[in-house]
Amino acid sequence: MKQSSYSPRLKSGAGGRAWFRRAPIVVVLMTLVFTSAHSQTKPPSPSATPATPPVTQPRPSSTPAPQPSSTPEPKPAVAPTPQASPATAISVPSPQTQASPAPKPSATPSAPLSPSLTGGVSSSQASVSPSSNVTPLLLNDAVGLALRQASTFQQAALNERIAAEDVKQARAAFLPRLAATPSIIYTSPAIGVAHTPGTARPPSFIAANAVTEYQALLGVTGELDISGRLRATLRRNVALLEAARAGTEAARRALIQATYDAYYTLALASAKRRAAELTLAAAEEFERITSLLLEGGEIAPVDLSRAQLQTNTRRDELELARANEMVAADALRVLVGYDFTQPIATSDLLTTLPEPGEIERFTNDMISRRPEFAQFEAERRAATQDVRIARADRRPQVTYSVNGGFDTSSLRPPQIRENTGVAATIGVTIPIFDWGASKSRERQAQLRAQVAESSRLVALRGFAQQFFDAQAQAQAAALRIQLASAGVALAENNLQASIARYRAGEAQVLEVTDAQNSLIVQRTAFYQALFDYQAARARLRQATGQ
Repeated sequence: MKQSSYSPRLKSGAGGRAWFRRAPIVVVLMTLVFTSAHSQTKPPSPSATPATPPVTQPRPSSTPAPQPSSTPEPKPAVAPTPQASPATAISVPSPQTQASPAPKPSATPSAPLSPSLTGGVSSSQASVSPSSNVTPLLLNDAVGLALRQASTFQQAALNERIAAEDVKQARAAFLPRLAATPSIIYTSPAIGVAHTPGTARPPSFIAANAVTEYQALLGVTGELDISGRLRATLRRNVALLEAARAGTEAARRALIQATYDAYYTLALASAKRRAAELTLAAAEEFERITSLLLEGGEIAPVDLSRAQLQTNTRRDELELARANEMVAADALRVLVGYDFTQPIATSDLLTTLPEPGEIERFTNDMISRRPEFAQFEAERRAATQDVRIARADRRPQVTYSVNGGFDTSSLRPPQIRENTGVAATIGVTIPIFDWGASKSRERQAQLRAQVAESSRLVALRGFAQQFFDAQAQAQAAALRIQLASAGVALAENNLQASIARYRAGEAQVLEVTDAQNSLIVQRTAFYQALFDYQAARARLRQATGQ
């Protein structure tokens, strides 16, 4: 069996033939670089057949089957002998036949991006299932759907409506209440009392006016707010309504933040899944060519084992990426109200590049715009009015009542006219002793006011920390995007240099696979930096009340 070291053989004619037989690997590796750089910009076409063979393609024996080519040039026939060069079985796509790169986003980092990064899969191809053609759900549409679903935001909106009804009730307490109270009262006749025939029998109860008494009264009752209790109650309910409105706005912003996180999490998972598919296809193609060279006796078996390990690793990464994508898709479905069987997709993560100076527009003085501060202030004012209500309970209260109608022992018109009139009553309630209950309510309200102020101070420090943390993370992520972009370019150059060294017989196949792994790591770092930037920017918007 021939060894994997090719340096001595290159000095002879046999070395020239060995180099020619390794030419397919070099061509394929260069093809993989071009594929990762340009294939994502071209949408799938029914007439175009990808140069990469399918996963289920059987490994060729001594006579490999010709692969379809994306170029119009005819392929040379494959020789049936093992000594024939396997380059004839490889279809090399020409860079000139690739579609033009997708237009760049309007916002790009200062460092130039690698073509393999700017030529990602279009947003129309981003989906949970690679084979499904799902229209991407825009971020604003996802937010709109989430706001219409049952959530803490909807609960906060209901609480706001409840608080609005309390305000109506407090205002109605100032107005007189009108009520009609018709009634019939029967009292048994007095026992043992003689009465003159033709006259009404006297009732048995001394307080009764007649044996049968008919009342039809229309009464107006109310309270004169000399103690200030009604005014304090109205102010408290108005403050609670303002707190509920601020709480609704805070819940809305929190739901939007959660939707942003779920949306970009799915976008990141989809990008990683697409990258895993490309790397798996490249690894399978490299394994196929390595198998051909091993059958031709040009490489050692250990090279094929390394290629197979590379393929197994990439397949494991693809399955993990698919599982993560499904989990992220389910999280977004819950927020937007989709069924778990309904396909969902997001826009391409590469369309969310940072804009220059975007982070600098957020300043720490914007923290005061958060609705939580208005909520804390309203709760403090409500607690202050509770103190006044408790004090008013120890002051005199005046009530009035005006009743008009008839109170008669007969429904005959003369008696109804005789017993028709108006009665007015004014009552004063003077609190004397309540075992300290009103004092306890007053102290309780004062403690609630202190709690509201303490909560405001604690939240102020927490919001400031959230702002500076999000600002630091966004700035770091923007720098990481530039570094990762440059890292991808370096990784591509490293891969090309490894291919050249392998071509000259100065490197093992392990160096090429390591270069591929380095490119994958850099590309993953680039996607992660994009996600971290968008997540930090969303938290920064929430921290500044936007």
